[in-house]
Amino acid sequence: QVQLVESGGGLVQPGGSLRLSCAASGSIRRIDDMAWYRQAPGKERELVAIISSVGYPHYAASMLGRFTISRDNGKNTVYLQMNSLKPEDKAVYYCKADVVTDSGSARSVEVWGQGTLVTVSS
Repeated sequence: QVQLVESGGGLVQPGGSLRLSCAASGSIRRIDDMAWYRQAPGKERELVAIISSVGYPHYAASMLGRFTISRDNGKNTVYLQMNSLKPEDKAVYYCKADVVTDSGSARSVEVWGQGTLVTVSS
């Protein structure tokens, strides 16, 4: 009923920048928290950043100062601006949203995207 589609991943050199997008579609009444996670080869999935419905962000320590999360509620889209990328940032980046649907109850449902690959050359 609700889908998240990430885009913007690709290959970038160390020190470069990428902007990831995640657009939600479907029967959406409201989206509460939205977040970015990532999973590198051989590592656990980790939180990158999270943003509330009114735009308050929180970041993991290693991303603070380099990454910026933002959202456009009119487009049901969350963004991740990534600057000063490092080889250790290579991972599949996943979008997550807590979605209240038009057809469901007032409780939110956790929805995940399929991920977009970010590769940073060394």
